[in-house]
Parts: sequence; structure tokens; C-alpha cells
Amino acid sequence: MDPRRALPSVDKIMQQQDILELQKSYGHSLTLHAVQEILSELRTLAASGVKPDENVEELTARKLEEWTRPTLEPVINATGVILHTNLGRAPLSKEATADLIQAASNYSTLEFDLESGKRGSRSVHAAELLKRLTGAEDALVVNNNAAAVLLVLSVLAKRKKAVISRTQLVEIGGGFRIPEVMAQSGAKLVEIGTTNRVHLEDYREALEQGAQVVLRAHHSNFKIVGFTAEPELTEIVRLAHDHGAVFIDDLGSGALLDTSQYELAHEPMVQESLASGADLVCFSGDKLLGGPQAGIILGRRDLLEKIKRAPLTRALRADKLCLAALSATLLLYLKDKAETHIPVWQMISSPVKEVELREVQLREKLGQGEIKPGESTIGGGSLPEETLATSLLVLDVDRPDVFAKKLRASEPPVIVRIEDNKIVLDLRTVLPGQDELLAQILSRAFA
Repeated sequence: MDPRRALPSVDKIMQQQDILELQKSYGHSLTLHAVQEILSELRTLAASGVKPDENVEELTARKLEEWTRPTLEPVINATGVILHTNLGRAPLSKEATADLIQAASNYSTLEFDLESGKRGSRSVHAAELLKRLTGAEDALVVNNNAAAVLLVLSVLAKRKKAVISRTQLVEIGGGFRIPEVMAQSGAKLVEIGTTNRVHLEDYREALEQGAQVVLRAHHSNFKIVGFTAEPELTEIVRLAHDHGAVFIDDLGSGALLDTSQYELAHEPMVQESLASGADLVCFSGDKLLGGPQAGIILGRRDLLEKIKRAPLTRALRADKLCLAALSATLLLYLKDKAETHIPVWQMISSPVKEVELREVQLREKLGQGEIKPGESTIGGGSLPEETLATSLLVLDVDRPDVFAKKLRASEPPVIVRIEDNKIVLDLRTVLPGQDELLAQILSRAFA
């Protein structure tokens, strides 16, 4: 007898009590699809003489769970990389999360003016906070910094000569290249200087030959060392203005606090760029700012009014969730609470002794491990090669790659480093309140 004939029909399986319960959770259509796929797989196995260990109901339940499991799930970041691009960069503050949920679960004044009872503008949200924080004349929020740069160049540099130094022809994650973005915007790219050196005279020559826009792209994810030279920002801005050109500063990381107070190199701040006379400044919301993914454009009111009217602005605009979370994040800066309430700055400012104390407590719960000094990194295309002194919990395990894979399969997944064939955890990037859960997951992994 053909073993495939012994398999029950789809209709019969769909009437089984366990399958009826699955339909309550997953719906009839999806459950039916899963049953059909499981039966197809079982027929193939039966034809080859293989008998499955589980029954159809168990296999269907597992299939449905697999299909509906979220692909975007929270993880515990024990790598010591604060702005881990692959892990979503900056986690939001509790205040930003609460406001995001409020905006998501209710109707809102996204584009409604309560005073007049008429349509309003979404561009006002976060704009006043940004202006108050930085002193900028106006502000606009779009969906990320790549969009901000593309939008500004598309509106202000289309069919015009735009100058950029060869020292700044950067590529950031995902293949985003400044020269290609400039070309996409319709700007006529004018490269000046060399890979390692550019001088004020290079800018002057390009401007005298008709360049109308000058773009500076901050070295946010690399360093040029050795025989190097770049003019001061104020010098370039002054020269551009003397020739009637617009100066655009792409800062990328978006620092509103001085990183040098945390024993890091000084990251160019948004306020400093505006004070130097930049006409427009672009930066990210989810890097050193510590907010949601967003592209922020600050600067001259007349230029931003022109940008706001551009058709491309609508395609790149930020949604209500981004605006709610960003506004809450900016409010923490205004209240001088960034260091104590925004996770990125909590991690950066956390003393080594605090990190070490948490790791000692974790080691005591595990009954094993060694505490060693180490280094955390900022990551996320910010402060390249800069590190923070930290404390590490080092675990000596058999086959650390297998152990790390086991941690990634836990609920929630735990992401660690492997160094010198050992598991390394840096609790600087483990969020407050996750230590006990991390201890439980590690204990199960050892068991």
C-alpha cells in the first residue's frame, strides 16, 4: 500500500479539535494553508519511506508559529556598541516611548489647528523645540538624514555647481555615497582638493568659476590621519557667503551635547555649525541625538520655506510616530535631562565602576566568569575609533560560537562578542532592568 494514502485528508484534519483551536488564534485561511503545506511535506517524506516524529497537529502549530513570529524583535545588546546600526541604533527614552504610544493609539493634531479649527501643518511639530534648542531660524523633519541631504540638494543645487572636498566623498552604511546622492539631486558635482588635503584656495577657485552651493560632509564614520589639511568651517562659510553661495553642513551624527566631557573626542555640534554661519545643517535623529530615525534640517527660514514647498518634501516627510518620539526626546534636552533620561547618553556617561558593579552581581548569580577592563565603542557612524573605558564579563566556554548562537536563539535573543575564543559581555549597553533577565538566559544557556 502506498504510505501516502495513510495520511488524513485536509478536510478531516481541519475538523480536529487541536486544529480548530489553532483556527481561533490564526484564522481559518492561514491554518488551512499551513495544513496543506504540512501534508505536502509529509507526502514527500512518506514517498521516501521516512516517518515523521510529530503528528500533523504539532507540525501545523509549529508552522503557524514560525510564519507569524515577528522578524523585528527586541534583543539584549551586550556587545558594548552603543549605537549598533544592525540592532536599531538608539533605543528611545521612556518619555519618547510613552508619547509614541499615545500618538499611535489616538487621533492627534498631526495636521489640525485647534485654535482655528482648520487644517494645520505637520512641520510645526518638533520645529519649535529645535529652534529653541539650537537658535535656528526654522526647522524641518523628514524620515532620515539621507533624505534630508537629498532633499536640500534637490531644491537648492539642482542644475547648479555644488562644491565638495574629496576628503569628504564619504560612503555610509548601506552603500549611501555622497557623490551619488549629489548626482541624484541634479547637482553638478565639483570635486576639489585631494583625498587627504584641501585648502581654502581650492574652494575659492571653484566659487570663482560659478559654484553656487558648498556642501561639507562630516567624517562621521572614518578618520583621515597623517599628512592632512582642511580649512576651518568658519573660513569656508565666510568665503561661500562672499561669493553669494549657500553653505550646507551635513553633520550626520547630530550631537547636541559636548562629547569631550566624557573623555571622547569632540564631535562637531549642531549649535556650533549654526553659530559658524552655516545656512543649513542636516543631521540624524537616531544617532547621538538619541531619538527616532529622522532627518533634521535647521537653518535659514527663507531656504526652508522653499524646501517645504517642494513636491519631494511630501514623499520624504516624517510620520506622527517619529514626530511624537522626536518631540519628547528634544524636550528632555530642553529640561537638561538628556544625560539621565536618554539611553544613549546614560550609556556614554555611565562610570566604569557602575558597569563593573553590575557585572560583579551577574557573575555572582552565574557562579563563573572573570571581570576584566575593556572598551566600549559609540558606533552608528559616530566618533570613529573613539572608545570609552568599560568593564567586561568574560566567560570561558566550550565552543563559544555555539554558545553565542544559543544566546541568539533565546527569548529575547542576547547578542554578545567573541574575543580570544571567549564570550565577552559589556553591560554598558544592557538597558537598566535587563540584568536579571540576562542572568536567567545565561544560566539556561550554561545548563
